[in-house]
Amino acid sequence: MALPDSTSRTLVGRRLDGIDLLRGLAIFFVLMNHINIRLLGANVPYTEFLPAQLVHVLVWNAQLGVQMFFVVSGFLITSITIRRWGSLSQVSTRGFYLFRFARIAPLLFLLIAILCTLHLAHAHRYVVTAKTGGLGRAVLAVLTFHVNELEIHRGYLPGNWDILWFLSIEEMFYLFFPLACLLFGGKRLFGRSIVFPAVLFVFVVLGPFGRTLFAHGSAIAEEYSYLGGMEGISLGCLTALIVSSRRFSRGALWTLGIAGSVIASASLIFSQQAYSGWLGNIGLNFTILGVGTCMFIAATAQTEWRSPRMFAPLLRMGRYSYEIYLTHMFVVFTFFGLFLHAGMPLAGVPFLFVSAILVSGLLGAGVANLYSEPMNRFLRRKSGGGGRNASPVALAPVKQATVTFL
Repeated sequence: MALPDSTSRTLVGRRLDGIDLLRGLAIFFVLMNHINIRLLGANVPYTEFLPAQLVHVLVWNAQLGVQMFFVVSGFLITSITIRRWGSLSQVSTRGFYLFRFARIAPLLFLLIAILCTLHLAHAHRYVVTAKTGGLGRAVLAVLTFHVNELEIHRGYLPGNWDILWFLSIEEMFYLFFPLACLLFGGKRLFGRSIVFPAVLFVFVVLGPFGRTLFAHGSAIAEEYSYLGGMEGISLGCLTALIVSSRRFSRGALWTLGIAGSVIASASLIFSQQAYSGWLGNIGLNFTILGVGTCMFIAATAQTEWRSPRMFAPLLRMGRYSYEIYLTHMFVVFTFFGLFLHAGMPLAGVPFLFVSAILVSGLLGAGVANLYSEPMNRFLRRKSGGGGRNASPVALAPVKQATVTFL
């Protein structure tokens, strides 16, 4: 991404706990999955005596976590655009691209430089093989937003490169979003601004097909396709349009919050059944999770819901989700290497999970505070966009008549 960035703040400067909680939960699932894959690859039977349902919930929900990331991203970027420029049709393409570049590029370019160095040093687990096109092809894919397509056609890249498939979809969204805003944001049909929402709805409809029919039996394409990712982003965009244009009653917000929480929780808890059932076969399991996530976002955004303290660790992970995501594989490989060196003791598996997740969070926070956020602010100042009104987000409803979309 980039994963949704750290600008999830209300107009009074407070963070939205609902957004951070979703991002924290999503990055937790990603971390658990990537540690689990290494353990399975080493034939460590650590799940042998654990309930299958519990195992699936904890270590096989990464892709559903990614869907939540996509929804949050679409919501935040649309909200930011509306608040910053007043309406989608008035967005500045130059300003939009500069703000996205300042947030994404510093850490991404640093990561590419480190990965290229490790590849040239023939470091274990960091070499891009000729089968997948070699180093140059991987760098080109990152810079032109098609790591996902490269892996669909050539196979998986090394872990630190593989995670960038997500960023390719996000960046493709960032590339075309302001252009779509200018083209469709001000268009009206029957006196209502429904053209842009209609375009977004088309991507929602195509999402399940991107995970099934259009994947042509490719397991990688089922997870990494542009259409599959754009569905979640479009759902988030639609949610932002609704939240920015109308105020829900207290009762409606309670209903949205509870229903969204139930739908999202059920989608995660019973994901194994959904994958193997008819919902998974037609690709709707991700759509249902996305809808539940949107309902939860809408409710928590308008109420500025404050999370219980018990969720504080997830909130902190959510605040640094972009940095954690781009750096966590270094931690996973390091701690997994130590685990292998220790003889792969089963008793050490819980320590592996806990320590890798904890250190990943600390590393992400450190990178954010010491590098990516300072660079973000520096680049925005240099581009002339670092003033007071540079980062407000329209997460509360907008009362002005300038924004009415639905």
